[in-house]
Amino acid sequence: MEDSLVIGGVPLRSRLFVGTGKFASYEQIPEVIKASRAQVVTVALRRVDFGTPKENMLEYLPDDVVLMPNTSGARNASEAIRIARIAREAGCGNWVKIEVVNDQKYLLPDNFETIKAVEVLAKEGFIVLPYMSPDLAAARRMADAGAAAIMPLGAPIGTNRGLRTKELVQILVSEIDLPIVVDAGIGRPSEAAEAMELGVAAVLVNTALATADNPVLMAEAFGLAVEAGRKAFLAGPGATQRSAEASSPLTGFLRDSEGASSPGGKA
Repeated sequence: MEDSLVIGGVPLRSRLFVGTGKFASYEQIPEVIKASRAQVVTVALRRVDFGTPKENMLEYLPDDVVLMPNTSGARNASEAIRIARIAREAGCGNWVKIEVVNDQKYLLPDNFETIKAVEVLAKEGFIVLPYMSPDLAAARRMADAGAAAIMPLGAPIGTNRGLRTKELVQILVSEIDLPIVVDAGIGRPSEAAEAMELGVAAVLVNTALATADNPVLMAEAFGLAVEAGRKAFLAGPGATQRSAEASSPLTGFLRDSEGASSPGGKA
């Protein structure tokens, strides 16, 4: 069965996207990417030091990944647009993850400002993936504005609390004709599999990898979980029901056995 994911005209073999923040050292990042088999990697432009190769995170990324700079630190649409343009001028390509956050307590994205940024950058030829609070009306506006995919949060960023927005994400999967990529909050491989079983196109994970005791092994676990969740979605899980139902007709088997062993029964 062919099951391809295409975003912005780019066919992707992996449905796990990874972030590059919070790792103990840049040297861990290529190992994590290799173990996870991720193809799309996001990086905050403010953490890239182009003047010092050793401090330039981009120097540690494999050549075959799709680089997706993000606009982390932007507080409004204008700042996000400026960061995206700088990233492209610096040679980071035309993919961009829009992050507009002006709430410093919960770090929730500003959907209104994000929509404005999507409108401008999509017209300028960017492959725009907006990070957003899962809201159907906002997602529709982002799609109409030219977004290549929609990235709803699973839980507040960096919390590892799992898929707390499950029902809202399911609505987006059902109603938005674009890839839905769950971003932020996923803390366990089982939660990534749960998201994939909903029919989302991919998940993006960062904190769960960077804060694990063994980030490389955790990356491998997430890669496998995403694959398993996708296969489960494609397979079509069976219906649930309240009453128990045996998978084999044990009652009939026992009755037949008793009849065969009783006096006068036929062997």
